[in-house]
Amino acid sequence: MLSTLISAESAEPTIDYASTGFLIVCASLVLLMTTPALALFYGGMSRAKSVLNMMMMSFGAAGLVGIIYVLWGYSMSFGPSDIAGLFANPLTKFGLQDTAGLVNPFGYEGYGWIPELAFVGFQLTFAVITVALISGAIADRVKFSTWMVFTGLWVTLCYFPIAHMVWGGGLLSAAENGLSAKIFGSTDGAADVVPIDFAGGTVVHINAGMAGLVLALIIGKRLGFGKTIMRPHNVPLVMIGAGMLWFGWFGFNAGSELAPDGTAAMVWVNTTVATCAAMLGWLLLEKLRDGHATSIGAASGVVAGLVAITPACGALSPVGSIILGLVAGALSAYAVGLKYKLGYDDSLDVVGVHLVAGLWGTIGAGLLATGTGLFYGHGIKQTIIQILIALASLLICGVVTTVIGLALKATMGWRIDEETEISGIDQAEHAESAYDLVDRGGRIGVTGSGSQNDARHHEETTIGANA
Repeated sequence: MLSTLISAESAEPTIDYASTGFLIVCASLVLLMTTPALALFYGGMSRAKSVLNMMMMSFGAAGLVGIIYVLWGYSMSFGPSDIAGLFANPLTKFGLQDTAGLVNPFGYEGYGWIPELAFVGFQLTFAVITVALISGAIADRVKFSTWMVFTGLWVTLCYFPIAHMVWGGGLLSAAENGLSAKIFGSTDGAADVVPIDFAGGTVVHINAGMAGLVLALIIGKRLGFGKTIMRPHNVPLVMIGAGMLWFGWFGFNAGSELAPDGTAAMVWVNTTVATCAAMLGWLLLEKLRDGHATSIGAASGVVAGLVAITPACGALSPVGSIILGLVAGALSAYAVGLKYKLGYDDSLDVVGVHLVAGLWGTIGAGLLATGTGLFYGHGIKQTIIQILIALASLLICGVVTTVIGLALKATMGWRIDEETEISGIDQAEHAESAYDLVDRGGRIGVTGSGSQNDARHHEETTIGANA
């Protein structure tokens, strides 16, 4: 994704209808990734007594972030008034003022002019899904009201600044005043070594994964974590959600080219093969480690591959994408079990999948990029820059999320009470239940009020599996 939008004020623009239509369709695909795809994926992985709350966290994030993005989010991310390379002035384009014209993301006249509002809509969907991804790390145990307040604060103080730093011409971009230019120099106003984050390894996945880890540590473990088996309550929902995420991700990655050209086609292929390889890598590790390959593993491997290829999809060859995806699948399959060894409760493996695969994809781009990568004989400079932008994203997100998380803990409080957590968060927070079932005695009851680990109804699994 390019970091500079050229306005149409100095030239007579000609709208590119193909690029405009392409971007609108891709924006719709990315919105589908949050509602319903991520909601289904996370909802199926959660326990039956909290499935609605889990899905509501995605829907709630979509509602609030959509409004905030229009008011000040776009201006903070892509506005023309840069503030110390950290964010743009939130008032310059507040409420999307001065966005009725055309822009040229490619920087040259006569081709690629699109309505700025089409670019706004596309970027809005990225902000939405980034916040929603965090919710999986804190499933089953937080107040919906606190989550919504966190959503507004975090997207403003963390997401928009990092989006500006990477894509809006800020500190982590290829701009002349950016980190890369300061280290390796610049030519004609652009860094000699361009940081690679085509569609959101730093902005979306490292950002969300780090935030999930910080919140999991601040909020604490679920009751019974590490002692009680907490399996996904509906595996078909998980697989449907994963399949829809895969489908929507083509809008996420190919859409970031902002035009239906040869690069977008290459990105489509790279995204596909990396995801296929990651799924196989996850299943292979599961088979060797646990003796069986699981459907949850397949779904999680798909997501790990999509995450890893996201920053690198425009810079790799299809063969390089296969290598990147294979490593991502195996690496994430191993990483999801670390929460039991290290003692943090990342409920739905946001850290193991998004943070780990996001880091690998961002750094792997420095190794496997065909034009600048270390493995293609182009030296280590690209790899160094990739490591630095990954570390910078980790640090910024970690500090900001810690401040917000602790402030909310001290004021509103994060945790629901123990009785509510045992009986089911859906009833307490939303006065609803996902399932009303009739038991063998003919009595009607809410699934969520009982145990999710009844061996008569569920296949046994082992603590430490991705469940």
